[in-house]
Amino acid sequence: MKYSYNICDSPDYEIFKKQCLALEAHIPNITTVKRLTDVDGSETQIYEKDGKRIAVKNSFYVGALFIESDIQLEQFFNN
Repeated sequence: MKYSYNICDSPDYEIFKKQCLALEAHIPNITTVKRLTDVDGSETQIYEKDGKRIAVKNSFYVGALFIESDIQLEQFFNN
């Protein structure tokens, strides 16, 4: 993935849900691919847009909530 965005420095389920909803609301034609849950409770929501991947990760292992993306996301939020 080309782009990485740090959302917060600790995994937070409410912020994770809000971030997923924001992506779904702001990015046209985004498709939910799957949601993964690790044994430690970490979650990853994977999306696709025009064949490119966007992953929202709420990671207890890393201790952060972040997004990894094949596309630059600012273009959808700076209007």
